[in-house]
Parts: sequence; C-alpha cells; structure tokens
Amino acid sequence: MSDYYNAFEMSPVPVPGPDAVPPEPFRGIYGMPAFVTIPTSDVAASVDFWVRGLGFFELFSKPDTVVHLRRWAFQDVLLVPAASVPEEPPAMSISFSCVLSQVDSLVEACRALRPNSVDGPRDTPWTTRDVTVITPENARVVFTAAKPFDPASREARDLAAMGITAPGVGRGDNEEHA
Repeated sequence: MSDYYNAFEMSPVPVPGPDAVPPEPFRGIYGMPAFVTIPTSDVAASVDFWVRGLGFFELFSKPDTVVHLRRWAFQDVLLVPAASVPEEPPAMSISFSCVLSQVDSLVEACRALRPNSVDGPRDTPWTTRDVTVITPENARVVFTAAKPFDPASREARDLAAMGITAPGVGRGDNEEHA
C-alpha cells in the first residue's frame, strides 16, 4: 500500500498537460508556509528583473527594509537590502512551478534583461522541463514545468520501479485519503 495520494486540489499548480493554464497571480494574504529571503545590493534592479524577467509582482514593500514579491499562491520571495551579494551563485537553488507554455517566454524575457542568465530549458528524467536562471543577486532560481505523464514512458517505468505510480494506474491511489 502506498502513502501517496492525488492532492492537486490543494495546490495552485495545474494538472500537467500541453494545455495547462497557469493560475492568476495571487494577491491574497495568507500565512506563508515557506518563502525565500534574498539579499540584494540593488533593490530596484532586483525588483525589475524578478518582475519583468521572472513574472513576479510586488505584493508590498517597506523602503530600505523589504520588498515582498509573489507569482502564484505560495511562491513568495522577500528581497532585502544588503551591502554586497556573493560573487558566485551557490550550488543551492530555489524552484518554482510554471507551466510548459511559460517556459519559452520566461527564457526570452530573462535573456533580454541579462543575456547570460539562463541555462536550459532541459528535460528531466522525472518528466519536467526546467530552466535555471541566475538573478542579479546571484541566486540560482529554477522554473520547472511538468510535462504530460505518459504511463507507457520510460520515466513512468523508472518511477514505478521505485514504487511511485500515477493515480488511477494500478496501486497507489491511496483511496482512503483521497
């Protein structure tokens, strides 16, 4: 018996597919279950890149203290002023979901603002298309779009070999939790 169940109803991320539509930017206030805080030595340049390149919007700001950016629900970033930023991007990254139809425009927008900021897109063995962006603060940000799941694919066989099956495909629905 699997401990996994289909929980797309509690996520702002749409079900993967070629016609998946991204949710609208979420402007509500909630207790943030997770967020990232990024120090920046140029708040205005950082806000501009995150908004025009990565598709975030400014939820609110307190001058010389914090700028709260958001995309979808639960995709929150706090930009905070700092005297300096790291010379090199860290190995660690933060990942945000997107949909396949957003990948190309995100790549184009980031490259227009910072030509060498983008690595990818590349397809992964876990059925996503990922784009890695290095922001003006040298943060490593990954945008990941789920590709449609093909139960007959190599990826599906690899996941099944680990005990992970798609909802509705054999065991793994965990119906008592759904």
